[in-house]
Amino acid sequence: MLARTYDGGGIDTGLLDYAWVLSRHRRTILGIAAVAAVLTLVISFLLPTRWTAEAGFIPESSTSIQLPTGINALAGELGFSLPGGDPTSSPDFYAAVTESRSLLEQTLLTRFRVPGAAASDSAALIDILDIQDDNPRKRMEEAVQWMTDHSSAKVDAKTGVITLQAELPDPDLSASVVSRMVGLLNEFNQRTRNLRARERRRFTEGQTADAQRDLTAAEDAMRAFLVRNRSFENSPQLVFENQRLDRQVQIRQDIYQTLRREYEVARIDEVNNTPVLTVVDAPIPPAKPSSPRRVRMTLVALVLGLLAGATYAFVREYVSRSQELQPAAYERLARSWTRRGAPGAAAKVGSSAP
Repeated sequence: MLARTYDGGGIDTGLLDYAWVLSRHRRTILGIAAVAAVLTLVISFLLPTRWTAEAGFIPESSTSIQLPTGINALAGELGFSLPGGDPTSSPDFYAAVTESRSLLEQTLLTRFRVPGAAASDSAALIDILDIQDDNPRKRMEEAVQWMTDHSSAKVDAKTGVITLQAELPDPDLSASVVSRMVGLLNEFNQRTRNLRARERRRFTEGQTADAQRDLTAAEDAMRAFLVRNRSFENSPQLVFENQRLDRQVQIRQDIYQTLRREYEVARIDEVNNTPVLTVVDAPIPPAKPSSPRRVRMTLVALVLGLLAGATYAFVREYVSRSQELQPAAYERLARSWTRRGAPGAAAKVGSSAP
């Protein structure tokens, strides 16, 4: 052969030899690839079809009032602290809540229109998904795991937009489920915000009363000083005392004003029912199914079939050349396999072996 050249009983592994092997076994390679692609295409039609709907939303920013410079440290010295930024307003927190077990369970227990049925027919999502188990707890765990595998939340680090996706067996159902999950997330965060605002209102209410008493005491001390010392400008000691009392009044006044503003904001947030999520991309029923991706699956199967066929061709050619070039070694290998397969034959071969 043109491409098959041997050196001392070895096998040539040049590019021409590889090309010759592929050309010689091209029918086998193409046949294996074609069979793999056709089987994958047939199997893809047997897989359940699913649609993916998605929604994009932005969480509301925290509206907490920050203390002026130096007031926070002074408040700590006086024995109390004020709340700062809200860590639960980050997009990562909202994305984590969408994947929580509590929210998924509420979604599974929500009633949706049954696909293919009348508009008035509805059932819980866990029933629509047809998850069967005699144990209710295990059934819910399987349903939650199914939702975890078929839903996701991604955060865009640049824009802060959270994208929520859900893949279900019906396009209208997938859009309804995503919309429900966004609604449950909004209810959860609104309820949490109101509870935090209630606690913040109670805290600031007490601190505001204490700050008002401290401010009144500082003002009374200042008034008493001015009554006792109508002309203190000529006395350095009295000027110093006046400045000290004036600083106390200013500090107490700053603390009181800040606490009062925080108290008013907390009172408003406690009864605030405005949405905490801004939906920038409402979920709509998808026009095309998201899975199975038949074209991609077929192409992948075709490539893997070509690789499997090429591997088979090279192994077959290697065995053929080994049998041709090294018959003794090949015969020993055949005897070894014969011994493993047939004990009686192994004994016979062993007795006749030199």
